[in-house]
Amino acid sequence: MKTIISTALNNSHSYSEYRKIIIDLLSLGKSSGNEQSDDLTQFSSLNETRMHRLDKTISISDNNIQQLNSLKNNYIWLVIAEGWCGDAAQIVPILNKMDLLAHTIEMKIVFRDENPELMNLFLTNGTKAIPKLIILDKKTLNVEANWGPRPKGALDLITNYKEKQGKIDANAKTALQLWYLHDKGISTQTEVTELMLSIESDLAFKM
Repeated sequence: MKTIISTALNNSHSYSEYRKIIIDLLSLGKSSGNEQSDDLTQFSSLNETRMHRLDKTISISDNNIQQLNSLKNNYIWLVIAEGWCGDAAQIVPILNKMDLLAHTIEMKIVFRDENPELMNLFLTNGTKAIPKLIILDKKTLNVEANWGPRPKGALDLITNYKEKQGKIDANAKTALQLWYLHDKGISTQTEVTELMLSIESDLAFKM
């Protein structure tokens, strides 16, 4: 596992690099990832607008910032994403803002389709769902936990919709984006912060 993670880190990007790659691909009429289609390019374009807005508007609570900066250890957040993914567009900017405000965190991003071995280590119910946050001890590169692809409220929405309708369609995707809009990033930042505190507690117990 460590070899796969080390390889992924060597192929990783900062948030600004990730954004630039997506923008450059859009200028060529392309999306990130192995599959190319008009729909995926359209999704990527819409997501670029979302990320640009979130970069300007997202706010991390003072409590979450204080909690992250109280961590005793340093961590790498290795995030698996793609430009066409609507969930990634809503979540990765939040993780980036948390990274910028917390001196204990360094975030790196990799593209899912460029890192199949890494993705296969962190499947969700057997699927390559993204985004996926992999939390690494910065010194050892040990995997301490992972999170994703959605906060619980968004996951429940999609799960309930699929149970009632039998599939995920355009209406479900619209409802999901509205959920993210109303949530304002609170669920993501809170869940991830609580996970970081849990990791610290477990590490302290082991010492």
